[in-house]
Amino acid sequence: MPRLVLAASALLAVACAPEPHAYPAPDAHRALFGPGGPKVSFPAEALWQDCAALLGGENDEQHHNLVVMRDGLLVLPWAPEDGGGGLSFYTFDDACAPTLVGEVWADFMRETHTLAFGEVNGRTYLAVDYHESEDVGGVGFFDVTDPSDPQWVSQLALPDYHYPDAYFRVVLSTFWLGDTLYAAGGLNGVYVLDVSDPLNPALVGQHTVVGHMVGAVHVVGDVAMVSSAGLSRTILYDVSDPWTLSPIPGGDFYVSSADGELKDYYFASLAGKYGLYARKSDGGGPIIYDLSDPTAPTFVADAPTEGGDGGYVMRHEAFLFQGDSDRGLVYDASDMSAPTLIGEVDIAGDLDTVTPVGNVLVASVDSKADDGLSSVVFPWAEAPDARGPVLEWFRPQDGATLVPTTAALGLSFDEMIEGITVFEGSVRVWTLDGEAVPGRFYTQENLVNFVPDAPWAEDTTYVVELPAGGVADVSGNRLAETRRWTFTTGVELEIPRW
Repeated sequence: MPRLVLAASALLAVACAPEPHAYPAPDAHRALFGPGGPKVSFPAEALWQDCAALLGGENDEQHHNLVVMRDGLLVLPWAPEDGGGGLSFYTFDDACAPTLVGEVWADFMRETHTLAFGEVNGRTYLAVDYHESEDVGGVGFFDVTDPSDPQWVSQLALPDYHYPDAYFRVVLSTFWLGDTLYAAGGLNGVYVLDVSDPLNPALVGQHTVVGHMVGAVHVVGDVAMVSSAGLSRTILYDVSDPWTLSPIPGGDFYVSSADGELKDYYFASLAGKYGLYARKSDGGGPIIYDLSDPTAPTFVADAPTEGGDGGYVMRHEAFLFQGDSDRGLVYDASDMSAPTLIGEVDIAGDLDTVTPVGNVLVASVDSKADDGLSSVVFPWAEAPDARGPVLEWFRPQDGATLVPTTAALGLSFDEMIEGITVFEGSVRVWTLDGEAVPGRFYTQENLVNFVPDAPWAEDTTYVVELPAGGVADVSGNRLAETRRWTFTTGVELEIPRW
């Protein structure tokens, strides 16, 4: 499959590169709505001690999981499996004293395991899981352009939906890429939606695989990681045509422990070049795979726990955060081949999710919480986060040839990114003659994708540049070093002379 690797026979040429298009300064994005991530230091004795609770609205059934930062605010979803919930937006610069900014209730919002944002015609939308009745459900959309006044604006019922089972035939998570939204549907596979108009979303197709119960879809450019919900299988797909999932040879694998034994995992995430899996059933802890070669995913390490039952695992720089049902775990993974447990937190209930936000974490339970304590803030590091994000994996790769004209540009960082800092000044794409390539940006957790407004031109070499001082993490720390690379849609890669 030549689109996925640099062809060994690629022809190289040297081109004199003119000055590129005059871009905005790397940090000249619009101002954030909120004050950004945590800015408060903590004494050593305050670490691993709860300091605040995050509450949903009046009818919150206290069924929480992940939180994310977006537009300088913390976004807290709260909804049970059988629907009826909402979103709350908090300031989080003083994480132990969060302030409610906006809130919305939606009759049909269902428990959602990812938060997929997209901007269309100047407005910002959020895709979540939707449940109306036993056989009616799918994906719902909020307009969150104004976080102080978010609104539920549309929903799309999807075929083969069925509840009360919470996994087999319901929507579990979403991922937004250009005009495409991927909805993970358990045994129903991957639903592919056209969201060019989020007020009128439409189903494009449904991709199912026998023996694969889809829990999540994560996309980096032309590669999609389609992970399981409670089983051991993962499939990597070529999505250079975003509406078509083509299996990558060698990219269909079963997650295993260090001794080679297959291990079911509850949920997965993608951060940097690593697929992260939360082991379940026979102990918890993370399992780590290197996905940088999608044709040959490689086991890196595991860190099994006794009695745990993994929920979700996330990465912040050199640290992993996992909900293990009976407790929340934090690992030092500066050596990714040997993650080391450095701290734990505990609150009553099924503690599935531990979300890193700078020098604090948010521990969330999705059942049996003590009243008002479904999401609780814990400091885990003394000083506020001061290190910028590191770009660890990107597609197309440097020097890639025969890149399909419909592929997206994907970036995968070692920590969560503030989406508002990703714009034409911080992620720059141009042709060798200096012509800028306009497009749209999509940020979800550690992943950023750029979708050009028109397909890439045939037989053309492109330059990608991430200037220092541009893309920022959720605490406002910016990329420290400029990164630049080239790829081509043709056979011949022209190497610019700067």
